[in-house]
Amino acid sequence: MATDTMDTQAAPPDVSRHLTTEDRVGLLRAMLMMRGIEERAMTLYRQGKVPGSFYDGYGQEAVSAGAAWAMAAQDRLCVLHRDLAAHLIRGVTPARIFAQYMGRAGGVTAGRDGNVHFGDRTKGCVGMVSMLPDMMLVATGLAMAFRLRGEARCALTWFGDGSTSRGDFHEAMNWAGVQRLPVIFVLENNQYAYSTPLTAQFAVDPVERAAAYGFPGVTVDGNDVEAMFETTRVARERALAGEGPTLIEAVTMRMHGHAAHDDMKYVPTAQIEEWKAKDPIDRQLRRVAALGVDVDALREAVKAAIDAGVEEALAMPLPDGESATERLFADEPALLEDGDAPWSGWQR
Repeated sequence: MATDTMDTQAAPPDVSRHLTTEDRVGLLRAMLMMRGIEERAMTLYRQGKVPGSFYDGYGQEAVSAGAAWAMAAQDRLCVLHRDLAAHLIRGVTPARIFAQYMGRAGGVTAGRDGNVHFGDRTKGCVGMVSMLPDMMLVATGLAMAFRLRGEARCALTWFGDGSTSRGDFHEAMNWAGVQRLPVIFVLENNQYAYSTPLTAQFAVDPVERAAAYGFPGVTVDGNDVEAMFETTRVARERALAGEGPTLIEAVTMRMHGHAAHDDMKYVPTAQIEEWKAKDPIDRQLRRVAALGVDVDALREAVKAAIDAGVEEALAMPLPDGESATERLFADEPALLEDGDAPWSGWQR
């Protein structure tokens, strides 16, 4: 079973053929932006400006950033609530994200869905639902459509380790395996399903279940953004070659509680300290700095973008109550068409 003692000193992947210095900086920028936005959102939540509770992905930024960077614009992502970097990489701006968190009219769903429940179809992102891992079924359906249409496209989704105990997980795995669908399943093994540790969740590491459904399961250091990129890139190549799905187990750690209301006292202090030393942003900062990049300037640029995003979002109005029933159904032909997905990831 994968545990929190994964060796993070293993040799890094050889990404020289697929990642330029610009790409490696872009991965770092996405992670810095994700962490900075979520830290600011937590402050806004405590100030009463973000309704409901709030969920973040502190400590596991590499899982979404690395995987999203490996996908092409024509691919589709079913993004989970702890995978903000995927939205950012696809081109969703900080202002729209903050507006979404605060229920403003300028948010991605224009105030019509929960603060972390959003997806911009024009960027190739599907809005999430809370009944995890239902997004596995959505991604499988997308992949089925791609295959039926004969399109060279792939679908990807993320889900937590607790999701593997539900029937949706097995249904999606089985259908994807039987049909050899172009889909990638990213299991975020972040050590806890709310407060339930791995030892109380399953007797067999879920990555081993992939073989039972007829396709590979691969374990990767989820705190290494470049390893996440490379593993996802290979899985995507398999999918497009007609070789079927891949289950990627990204071993990471959820460094905050399940949500803003959770003080995570159930996590041993030693475990938290161990994973602090494996911080994904610190690792990529060291790599990028070694390439001669001014990381302090990068941090300042990210902070300025976040400050500007908050200011813009706070100036946005709340949605008009009279429009509450609008945009609930795709009842216009234009909404049923595939949108363009301009963005600046690796597959540009």
